[in-house]
Amino acid sequence: MTAVSSPATEGSTLRRLAPRLLALQTRYPLAQLVALAAIFGYGLQSIDGYGTKSSIYSMLVLAALLGTAGAGQTLAVLVGGIDLSISAWIVAGATTTVELTGIYHWPAISVFLLIGGGALVVGAIVGFVCSSFEIDPLIVTLASGAIVAGTIQGWVKGLVNGLPPDWLRHLASPAGKTLGVSFPPLVAIWALIALAIAIFLRRTVAGRRLYATGSNRQAAELALVRTRRVWMGTFAASAFLAALTGVFLAGFAGAADNTIGDPYLWQSLTAVIVGGTVFGARGDYWRTVLGSLLLIQLSSVLIGHGATTADQQILFGVLILLVVAFYARTRRLGERV
Repeated sequence: MTAVSSPATEGSTLRRLAPRLLALQTRYPLAQLVALAAIFGYGLQSIDGYGTKSSIYSMLVLAALLGTAGAGQTLAVLVGGIDLSISAWIVAGATTTVELTGIYHWPAISVFLLIGGGALVVGAIVGFVCSSFEIDPLIVTLASGAIVAGTIQGWVKGLVNGLPPDWLRHLASPAGKTLGVSFPPLVAIWALIALAIAIFLRRTVAGRRLYATGSNRQAAELALVRTRRVWMGTFAASAFLAALTGVFLAGFAGAADNTIGDPYLWQSLTAVIVGGTVFGARGDYWRTVLGSLLLIQLSSVLIGHGATTADQQILFGVLILLVVAFYARTRRLGERV
C-alpha cells in the first residue's frame, strides 16, 4: 500500500529545507545564475539574432562598462557606504579624454595620469571626511559629484568638441580584437579587473580589513584596523574606477557629453544589489559581475520586445525590492540561530 504525504508533512519538509536553501543562496549566487540562464534562453527563443556572435559581444561590452562602473560601488557598499559621485566621475573621465587627446593632442598616458590622479585624490578626501567627521557618504559623495560635474562643465563651457583616439574606439568596440583574436578588448580588460578585485578582497590583508570595517567598524578599530585608511582607499578606488569607465565609454560612444554618465549611477547600484552584495560586508565583486550581465541581458530582452526605458526602470526597482527583502530575511534567520 502506497503512503500518501499529508500537507502537514510537506509543509514540515519545506520548513526544514528553507533555511538550508537560504544559507546556500547567501553563500553562492545560485538564483542569479539560474536567472541569467533563463533570460538568455528566453532571448534565444523569442528574439531573432539574439544569440549571434555580434549580439553576444555587444552585450558583453555593455556589461563590461556597467561592471566597471559598479566595481567601485561594490567596494563602497561593502564598507557600508554608497557613492553618488560615480556619474560625475564618468563624465569627467570621458570629457577629459576626448578634449585633451582630440583637441589639445595630449599623450594618452598624460591624460590618464591627470584624470586618474585627480580621482584618487578627491576620492581619498571624500573617504577622509566621511570617516573623520562621521558624515553619511551619501551626502559627501553627492556634494563631491556636484563639484566635479560643475568643474567639467565650466571648463568645456557645456560643449564637448573633441573625438576619442582611434585606438580607444577599437578597444571599446564589440568588433575589436584582443591579441589578434576576434574578441572585444574591453571585455578582456574587465575580466582582469574582476580577477584583481577578487584577489584583493579575498586574498589580501587589505581586503580582509575592508570586510572587517564594513561588518563592524568599532570592532575593527579594536582589532587595530585603521578604518579611516580603509574608507579613504575605498572611495579613492571608487572614483578612479568610475573615471576609468568614462574613458572606456568615450571610446565606445565615440564622443562625450555632460549626461553620458547619468544612466550608470543607479544602474551600477542596481547591479551590485541584484548581484547579491548588500550593506555590511556581505558579498563580493563576482556577484556584481553576475548582476551586470543579468541587467544587460534583461534590458536587451525588454528592448527586443518593445519595452520602454520607464518599463525597465520599474522592473529594476522591483528586482531591488525583492533582493533586499530576501537578504534581510536571511539575516533575521541567522540572528535567530
